[in-house]
Amino acid sequence: MMQGIVTSRDKSLAGPAHKLPMTIRQRLPKACLTRFDAAPEFLVRAPGRVNLIGEHTDYNDGFVLPMAIDRAVWIALRPRADKLVVVHSLDFGETVEFALDDLQKSRGWAEYLKGVAWGLQVAGCRLTGWEGVMTGDVPIGAGLSSSAAVEMAAARAFAAVSGFEWDAARMARIGQTAENEWVGVRSGIMDQMVSAAAVAGHALFLDARTLSFRHVPMPPDVAVVVLDTSTRRGLVASAYNERRAQCEAAARAFGVKALRDVDWNMLQAGRSGLEEVVFRRARHVVTENQRVLDATAAMRSRDAARMGELFNESHASLRDDFEVTNDALNWIVEIAQAQPGCYGARMTGAGFGGAAVALVKTGNVEAFAQAVETAYRLKSGLEAKIYVCRASAGASVVPLQGQGSIGAQHTSAQDERGFQFPPDNLER
Repeated sequence: MMQGIVTSRDKSLAGPAHKLPMTIRQRLPKACLTRFDAAPEFLVRAPGRVNLIGEHTDYNDGFVLPMAIDRAVWIALRPRADKLVVVHSLDFGETVEFALDDLQKSRGWAEYLKGVAWGLQVAGCRLTGWEGVMTGDVPIGAGLSSSAAVEMAAARAFAAVSGFEWDAARMARIGQTAENEWVGVRSGIMDQMVSAAAVAGHALFLDARTLSFRHVPMPPDVAVVVLDTSTRRGLVASAYNERRAQCEAAARAFGVKALRDVDWNMLQAGRSGLEEVVFRRARHVVTENQRVLDATAAMRSRDAARMGELFNESHASLRDDFEVTNDALNWIVEIAQAQPGCYGARMTGAGFGGAAVALVKTGNVEAFAQAVETAYRLKSGLEAKIYVCRASAGASVVPLQGQGSIGAQHTSAQDERGFQFPPDNLER
């Protein structure tokens, strides 16, 4: 039951588009062969992520501590001789094609791929067309960054067929630019960076200003449990952009580039010059940055109890100061926090719906999941989807069956499911 996901609760994602990744690895190349009458030459994947702590800090040049999860977006593909990209999504049952030399904005899931193609070309990459089939098992809208997984899978696909070197930080920046300027969501850099650069078994401490990062080992006796509330938010139309504008207003009031440059004493001294709501937004960011630093130290010392305390403090700040929770998130977090073996819980992601994350003693996971599921159903009338997640590796080219490793970059640390991921050589 603890092999990555609480499998009895995966039935909520039943259907041909939602199989475990080993099945995806076997199934997707066959789907590509069926669709295009030719076998794929590459199989790429990029994971979703859960942010352990550090919410709404990345676009304030602050600190974050995400973890790539063992749910990903996968693409099986082969190069084309022209400038067309043709992609069939098994999840949406749609085929989209676009010309790399005539990119036009539209709507829908393909905009994330087009945005990456646009961003890569603006950055000077010469792209080759390709055709492929895409699927994934990152829940959409749950705050687990399915969009960044699509972007980094697309970037890996273009790198594979076009022959340019994979640079995790550069690809993350291009993915963020695509989401900001092509799709129109003012996201920070965290989602793309962890999807691009994570190492299995580790969280990723990221300085969003410098893009320097460190891989922090996950404690061996603690389970990371994602609690999907089954409530969804439309991120582009939500108050996300409003919160970002309020943070920028606070930074201007302090005369600094970003709230990263404001400490607690500055914040208190400048309180009278801020509108109350802007002050509360800034207070969240300033205190959350410190919580990330404290949580990283707690992880290194394997202090799960301290990590849990920081989770709880983070949720209270997101609820009261940043005001990005909803009833469902508050209910599921309160229920989780009350369970035996739970060190702490908080909402994760942009908020306004989606998921929470809890740190739970490994021996308590089954009882914890059952209790949360039952209590949340009684409180909300909704079914929670509960996932026990492993810390996964970042975006990679996965050897096709019978192909063997594709170069040295695919011959190092092995994921628990049995295939190879890139070495830990990305830290900058």
